[in-house]
Amino acid sequence: MRIAVIGDGGWGTTLAIILSKKGYKVSLWGAFPEYVRFLKEKRENVKFLPSIPIPKEILITSRLEEALSGSKVVVLAVPSQFMRSVVSKLEGFDFSDSIIVSVTKGIENKTLKRMSEVIEELLGEVKLAVLSGPSIAIEVARGIPTTVVAASQGKDISLKIQTIFSTDRFRVYTNEDVIGVELGGALKNIIAIAAGILDGLGFGTNTKAALLTRGLVEITRLGVNMGADMRTFEGLSGMGDMVTTCISPHGRNRWLGEEIGKGKKLKDIISKTEMVVEGVSTTESAYELSKKNKVDMPITREIYAVLFRNKDPLLAVNDLMKRKIKSEID
Repeated sequence: MRIAVIGDGGWGTTLAIILSKKGYKVSLWGAFPEYVRFLKEKRENVKFLPSIPIPKEILITSRLEEALSGSKVVVLAVPSQFMRSVVSKLEGFDFSDSIIVSVTKGIENKTLKRMSEVIEELLGEVKLAVLSGPSIAIEVARGIPTTVVAASQGKDISLKIQTIFSTDRFRVYTNEDVIGVELGGALKNIIAIAAGILDGLGFGTNTKAALLTRGLVEITRLGVNMGADMRTFEGLSGMGDMVTTCISPHGRNRWLGEEIGKGKKLKDIISKTEMVVEGVSTTESAYELSKKNKVDMPITREIYAVLFRNKDPLLAVNDLMKRKIKSEID
């Protein structure tokens, strides 16, 4: 079987390596020809996945025609901000005999659409699955045991993806709740930014435990309002992914939050990294979704104020703590 991975970031490269080692014929597509040439020569993604060799069997290309030729599975591993522009380049291709797999965790700004909705808007009715969960790329690439979830509206599709991706170190579960899996993977990045802010401010375990617990509550609240299954947020793409992102030293969103907690400005932090920090744009989308759906999301609201309205992080914490007291289960 031929598999195309669209997106040569850390996660796309990691998945390409996993699939290649299983014996599939894998192509890895990158948007920038100059960096693609570098990857071909170096066989190491020094920007996004350093110290991990890329097998010679993987075809690395900047030509979509070459990457997609004969592929029965197409993995979309591009940042959410670029999903629409990349998928629009795929509109002329025939995917009637292929499965599209989105591994991107984000919500499009302005349209407030999940990634699967963007894909379906542009490509029409395709066989579509979402792969998400607690999966730091460098850990997966090093063979550290990891579990994720494949979701699709048709169980046969998620079962196929489960079989294709599963290894003895990368265990894939299935789920039919696409909405919940996508929202959990996207919204947890907001909580990870908040967790980093707490680290930067020097707070302790009590504070972070409270954040994770109440963060999960508001993520679930929005998700259920939008049609997701509450149980999904207790699983790998909800609580599992959130815990990983909030505690891992490799997490970009937690790192960005920590820098903000230390007093640095968002624009200065972003300018010093080539990696896309998904939680920033997701915060903006989630803030608008909470207003649109009339869902109370106090943590998201405060992170939005810190990121986009220059609110002092310590004041944001104080305002959360001084909210009107209430029952935990309301």
